[in-house]
Amino acid sequence: MPSSEGPFVAPEPSRARAERVFAALLRIGERHAATDAQRARQVHPSMLAPHEAVRLVSFLLSGAAQRDAGEPEVDQADVTAALSLLPLVRSELDELEGGLLAMARGRGLTWAQIAFGLGLGTPQAARQRYERLAGRITDTASRTEQATPK
Repeated sequence: MPSSEGPFVAPEPSRARAERVFAALLRIGERHAATDAQRARQVHPSMLAPHEAVRLVSFLLSGAAQRDAGEPEVDQADVTAALSLLPLVRSELDELEGGLLAMARGRGLTWAQIAFGLGLGTPQAARQRYERLAGRITDTASRTEQATPK
């Protein structure tokens, strides 16, 4: 009976990716978010960031988080508010990913290494992803600049 694991069997990509995600969160948490002070530097002390608000509504709706005593139930307006934040969250994530990719290249990572980190199959896919992100970031910045009153 052949073994499903071993040095001559390619790992299942989704399982390997899940293991890397867990390892990445653990590593970054232990190294850069081990104390309350370190975790607080990522969060505004009195205002939710857009991604936090979306996550909170989603967790409360799904039951992954429980309401505190006296806290109102999530209603349609809360869901609509969270949905209205998604374009901003997506834009911020695009900027964050684009910047991280640029810094990775600046630190000498190859497109193959970046592709591995992103869970992509080829260096070309990583480069194309970066180029698409750079285009979206530029387009968003242009629209924001045009919409800003002078």
